[in-house]
Amino acid sequence: MKKLLFMMMLIPIFGIAQEGSKKDGKQLNGVATIYAKRFQGLRTATGEVFKHTNLTAASNNFKINTWVKVTNLENLRSVIVRINDRMHPRMAKMGRVVDLTQAAARLLGGFDGMVKVKVEEIAAILPSDD
Repeated sequence: MKKLLFMMMLIPIFGIAQEGSKKDGKQLNGVATIYAKRFQGLRTATGEVFKHTNLTAASNNFKINTWVKVTNLENLRSVIVRINDRMHPRMAKMGRVVDLTQAAARLLGGFDGMVKVKVEEIAAILPSDD
């Protein structure tokens, strides 16, 4: 009886683990840049005020409010940021996949200008309405 009860308790755990493995997030390789200083204090696509001290980013490749892990491919340092803005469409044509705040860029190794990165969508911290 105890074994049966134990097995019944494991079924939901294995189900959750399998469900998570089915939903792989989007991954992109490309170029990351740093937001220009002139955007400080302006509104982002989410309506919040842009600050270079926040760990946020702009991207046309992910939904607004998506959490992504950005990895600098030169030194393998990573940072997790929230997509809260959009880039100018012209930037995508130049191979740019994400535009980071100065705080996020500092955590990636303090690059100046552009750096090759991998951007991975990560699971939501809170359940979504989808």
